[in-house]
Amino acid sequence: MSGSSFYAGMRVLPKAEREAMYAIYGFCRLVDDIADDDRRDRAERAAALDVWRRDIAALYAGQDPGQAALVAQAVRRFDLRQEDFQAVIDGMAMDVDRDLRWPPSAVLDLYCDRVASAVGRLSVRVFGMDEEPGIALAFHLGRALQYTNILRDLDEDAAIGRVYLPGEAITAAGIEFTTPIEVVGDSRIDGVCRQVAEIAHRHYDEARAILAGRPAGHLLAPRLMEAVYARVLARTEAIGWQPPRTRVKMSKPELLWTVVRLSVRR
Repeated sequence: MSGSSFYAGMRVLPKAEREAMYAIYGFCRLVDDIADDDRRDRAERAAALDVWRRDIAALYAGQDPGQAALVAQAVRRFDLRQEDFQAVIDGMAMDVDRDLRWPPSAVLDLYCDRVASAVGRLSVRVFGMDEEPGIALAFHLGRALQYTNILRDLDEDAAIGRVYLPGEAITAAGIEFTTPIEVVGDSRIDGVCRQVAEIAHRHYDEARAILAGRPAGHLLAPRLMEAVYARVLARTEAIGWQPPRTRVKMSKPELLWTVVRLSVRR
C-alpha cells in the first residue's frame, strides 16, 4: 500500500491505535525491504528474515525481542497474533526463495494472504473489530488491495524479474513464458489483467458488504483504503494494460477529499 494513503487512513485513529498501526506498518516495511534488497544475495536475505522470525518468536516467549521490540507494545495492547506476523515473513520469503513469475493461482492466492490479508488480520484487531467480521474483512480487503497493487505495478515488478499474474491465465492467453519484460509487453496481457481485475472487484464487493453492515470497530481507516484503492483499480482498468502503460496515482487533494467525505458519512 502506498505510504500517503496508509498514513491518511491511520491518522483518523485514536492515538494508541494509530501508534500500533504505525508499528505494524514499520515491521512490514522492514521485512519488505529485506525481500527487495538486490544488494544482498538470496541466502543473506533469507538469513535476515530468519532473524525476524526468531525475534518475533522470542517476543511471544517473553524473551529478548531484538528487532521485534518495534511491535511489542502493539502486541500487548491489542493481543496481536504471532502467526500473522510469521505469515507476513513467510510471504516475503516467497520473493526471496525465487522471483515469483506467473505462479499458479493457488500459489498467488497464498502469497496475497501472507503479504496482505495477514496484515489485515493484525489491523482489524487494532481497529477493535469482532472476530468473524474482522477476519472476513481482512481476507477480502487484503486480497483486493494486493491485486490492485499487482495490476498497477506490472512494469515495475517485471523490471525486477517478477510477474504476479496467474500462470494459467497467461497460458490460456497464448503467451509463452519467456522473460518478465516480454510477457508483460505482450498485448494479450491486457486480457489476463482484466481477469485479475474481476477477482479484485469481487473482493472489493465482499469488503464493502462487510463494512456496510457497520460492525463494531474503527471503520474509517479500512473504508478509506477500500475507497482509494478501488478508485485506483477503476482508473487503471479504464486505461487498460496494453503496453505502453501509464501508472495510476491518486493526488493528495483527492485523498484529502476522500477522507473528508467518508468522515461525514460515518
